[in-house]
Amino acid sequence: MATAEEGRARVVGDYILGPRIGSGSFAVVWRARHRLHGHEVAVKEIDKKQVDSKVRDGLLKEIAILRHISHPNIVRFYEAVQTEDKIFLVLEYCAGGDVAGYIKRYGSYGRVSEGVARHFMRQLAEGLKVLRENNLIHRDLKPQNLLLSTSDETAVLKIGDFGFARYLMPQGLADTLCGSPLYMAPEIIQDRKYDAKISLIDFFFIYINSEDLLSRNSFSFS
Repeated sequence: MATAEEGRARVVGDYILGPRIGSGSFAVVWRARHRLHGHEVAVKEIDKKQVDSKVRDGLLKEIAILRHISHPNIVRFYEAVQTEDKIFLVLEYCAGGDVAGYIKRYGSYGRVSEGVARHFMRQLAEGLKVLRENNLIHRDLKPQNLLLSTSDETAVLKIGDFGFARYLMPQGLADTLCGSPLYMAPEIIQDRKYDAKISLIDFFFIYINSEDLLSRNSFSFS
């Protein structure tokens, strides 16, 4: 039997949806909690009518990848719930938001301290190591896809949003143009084949962005 609270709120599977905490071109993210034990999660809602087959394939790939990987520096996947017109991904809730938001909130002139930057980058490196060990490339690494467990400087960093990720066996090459232009490796921008090492280039660009050492736009790929 539904509780009074459940009668007023949307319920997805075993989760009661709360406030909206994010949105994108085809998805809305809600803060939610388990209806029985109160565990907080993030629920990513995708409207099937708003996405094409390529995006749906990417979602299925994201689900498969997150089910396969368990690591403190990778956003945890709990389950997927499908209805006739919606797909819901139940994910780990990261109360600290993303790294981009952290820099805006606490950075001095858009820059975080060296100690905080190193703390976050060490964790990003650990997450990338796990992806590398599993023959995965993320292809959309950027501060907005790096989530934080809490809002303080001791937060655990977690790589999220695997919609563009793909498996790539050793010595294999990919050639799909995807990702966010400000954080793309030169090989992707130039429409050349690339391998898993592009994650290291993304890592470098995120680092210099967090340190505010250089403007990413100052690079010339010729």
